Amino acid sequence: MTTALITEREQSLQQPTLRPLPLACRLCGASQPAAPAAICEECLGPLEPVYDPDRPLPDAATIASRPGSLWRYREWLPFEGEPLLSLDSGFTPLVESPALARRLGVGRLWVKNDSVCHPSLSFKDRVVASAINAAHAFGLDTVGCASTGNLANAVAAQAARAGLAAWIFIPHDLEIGKVVGTAVYNPHLVRVRGTYDDVNRLCTQAADRYGWGLVNINLRGYYGEGSKTVAFEICEQLGWRTPTAVVAPMAGGSLVTKLGKGFAEFASAGLLSGAAPRLYGAQADGCSPIVRLVESGGEHVEPVIPNTIARSIAIGNPADGRFAAQAIRGTGGWVAGVSDEDLVAGIRLLAETTGIFTETAGGATVAGALELARTGRFGPEDEVVLCITGNGLKTVEALQGVLPEAPVIAPKIRELEALYGRDL
Repeated sequence: MTTALITEREQSLQQPTLRPLPLACRLCGASQPAAPAAICEECLGPLEPVYDPDRPLPDAATIASRPGSLWRYREWLPFEGEPLLSLDSGFTPLVESPALARRLGVGRLWVKNDSVCHPSLSFKDRVVASAINAAHAFGLDTVGCASTGNLANAVAAQAARAGLAAWIFIPHDLEIGKVVGTAVYNPHLVRVRGTYDDVNRLCTQAADRYGWGLVNINLRGYYGEGSKTVAFEICEQLGWRTPTAVVAPMAGGSLVTKLGKGFAEFASAGLLSGAAPRLYGAQADGCSPIVRLVESGGEHVEPVIPNTIARSIAIGNPADGRFAAQAIRGTGGWVAGVSDEDLVAGIRLLAETTGIFTETAGGATVAGALELARTGRFGPEDEVVLCITGNGLKTVEALQGVLPEAPVIAPKIRELEALYGRDL
């Protein structure tokens, strides 16, 4: 076999063993050994990795000297030992946008641009990098997911290069860019008639029956920890300090929840100056169960049937909705629901002011930030970060009939002069 054809997994067989951390229930505290399991047997609460509070932690200089990936923060990820697979995901650009800062009326504004995350151009590459290492450590030869698109792309890509079989389940009516962006890696791709919540229920049964490592089902405790690295990177890229506010899209609610956890962990390690940022979440009006939960002051998510073009965040019964609401309330943040029309306008505004083309979830983030600014949630002293989680090439359907049509002319200078109404 030539070097070019050796998979990551074959290369990793000569590496030291990676050990996933043990788990504990977030609700009742019951503990159990490391395993591909996400639900507490005692109370059915979510399981999370347990970190040794006395483990040695690096200082800022040590972190900064490491390669530019999410693994530069490996002491805060759910393993002991060195990671084996997907070593190049994360550490995406933090791009300042004075034009958007002026639009929002804030002091400074940055875009955390995960639309260029490696290898599949979305934030989901982070969580899959964590989950696929857990799957390998548990000796699983098949991974998979229930997905609204970006996660499907990330699992298919990272499974392909790791030499793992993949079973990926998506709603039947997903955008073509996300279907192609999964199918090209040749996984077992299954389109399921119904919403994401229908897909998720099927995958829960499949994980139990076949023993696969479904990253957002039975590997969810290890998978979700990858989200914290967005917070870690923001802090490092701002010079080891916090912004005053962060706006993120919400689907299952895990990203907002883990952002809060990430900022708290870095503060506890003495790596930060500044207070914890206020956390804000955005959803499309056609699927906004977490927005409704926060606005109502309630404690339990009321599921909805999605009806929005923002399919990547169209989860009607979000698994982490309750925890996302707690994180938002606990930091003094808030939520914004936006129309499909406004999120499309958000896509265009981001592109026109910052040169970043985002998908519908990112459009919801931008539109949500504008709504939060309009309602007085930001002030002129604020320093705001917008989390852009996916690439616009995945949801080009959202812009059909919206962008101006380009004129067609003959290759004649007089036609160009006529078009612009002046001599060139």
